[in-house]
Amino acid sequence: MSQYDEGHTVAGWTGTAIATIGSAVLGAGVCMVSAPLIAGGLGITAASVLVTWALHLTGWGKPPGVRPRSQWRMGARDVTARAGHAECWGCRLAGRGQGRRTAEVAVVAPVVGEPEAAVAEAGR
Repeated sequence: MSQYDEGHTVAGWTGTAIATIGSAVLGAGVCMVSAPLIAGGLGITAASVLVTWALHLTGWGKPPGVRPRSQWRMGARDVTARAGHAECWGCRLAGRGQGRRTAEVAVVAPVVGEPEAAVAEAGR
């Protein structure tokens, strides 16, 4: 096993395999001067990005940085993916992680008593 924690995930290998197929179809389209093959290759390559992203969000990827060595095996599932990973662009795009912004909601209490003079004049 490598001393680095890169690409040892189901999401990484699946995305790479789909992108390789897309590149092969795209290359065949260029060699054969075939617009349908070129378009198909581009579509398959774009699909590889979406499939990899979806697998990452469902826990088959990994957070940025190095994981503990016990989680380096190929089928290790990331249990922290549901909440999102800090500093992860994929999680931010999906609205997860610490980088997301939440809207602040103002609570307005009802006014009890006499209305102010300006409000009373405007409401004649």
